[in-house]
Amino acid sequence: MNSLTNIKSLTKTELKEFFVSHNEKPFRANQVYEWLWKKNAISFDEMSNLPTQTRNLLAQNFNLHKVQIAETQISSDKTIKNAFQLFDGKITEGVLIPSKTRMTACISSQVGCSLSCSFCATGKLERLRNIEPDEIFDQVALIKKQAEEIYKTPLTNIVYMGMGEPLLNYSNVLRSIELITSSEGLGMSPKRITVSTAGIAKMIKKLGDDQVKFNLALSLHAATDEQRNKIMPINETNSLDALGEALQYFFEKTGTRITFEYIIFKDFNDSLQDARNLAKFCKQVPCKINIIEYNPIDDAQFSKADSQKTEEFAKFLEEKCKLIVNIRRSRGKDIDAACGQLANKNKAVH
Repeated sequence: MNSLTNIKSLTKTELKEFFVSHNEKPFRANQVYEWLWKKNAISFDEMSNLPTQTRNLLAQNFNLHKVQIAETQISSDKTIKNAFQLFDGKITEGVLIPSKTRMTACISSQVGCSLSCSFCATGKLERLRNIEPDEIFDQVALIKKQAEEIYKTPLTNIVYMGMGEPLLNYSNVLRSIELITSSEGLGMSPKRITVSTAGIAKMIKKLGDDQVKFNLALSLHAATDEQRNKIMPINETNSLDALGEALQYFFEKTGTRITFEYIIFKDFNDSLQDARNLAKFCKQVPCKINIIEYNPIDDAQFSKADSQKTEEFAKFLEEKCKLIVNIRRSRGKDIDAACGQLANKNKAVH
């Protein structure tokens, strides 16, 4: 692999400096930037308003890393799962989730994951590397194009809920959101973006310090340390007390309501006492709760909670505890595209 710099890693200012240092007009930087982030060019030859000598100069000095769709599967419920091949051959996954009111891109921040949550297929993979800001951007751009071409509907929402832990790829994730929300990029509102974390207290506080404008979701799944330690090893170093404090800090700094995600497992966290514990933890901050149906994975020790029990659990939280609750029905289960199922099945991960 040659060692040229990925041009997408440069800011517009750095591009201008490059052109000036090569006796080119500084406005070329604006043209190149538009090709990269508005038009999603995948080669320098596409940049048709640049002179041939300028395109050759770029090719001599830079790579243009591109993300390609290696495989696509469409679910019976119209969910689309994509295997994205990155420039170095590694594979990650992203999902387009259509609904009556939304068209949502679920994207990945890492190739694999290091957190080893026991209920998640991705957690059984090795973490191979962080995904670069432009590679995250390209996932969104490709899914956006799918939404427009296949369903004739614009992309409305983005969730960082695919493979990996976004807060362990902090700077790249924030840079990708900067590009996605920029008027020179996709122009998405940050209020339509949600970053989901398994719970890293110091990084949640850092989000508060950085006064981010996007939404934050915490994958909670258990409301006592004893239960959470059993299914999420990250809890051993990020206790519920530490997370509660971090979330309060985040809310004070940003004023943004927290979303709690709670996968409900049969005979593990589906009792009314579990609901009481959940309400007590969640009421520390203004919030809403998404109760998520469990999607069984290979060799997993859990099973899906009974539907009636799930309804009673949600009703208790709503009526007795006065919390905002949604039950999230699984989408894309038949193609392993549902929550916790992204695991590069049948694909070589280099």
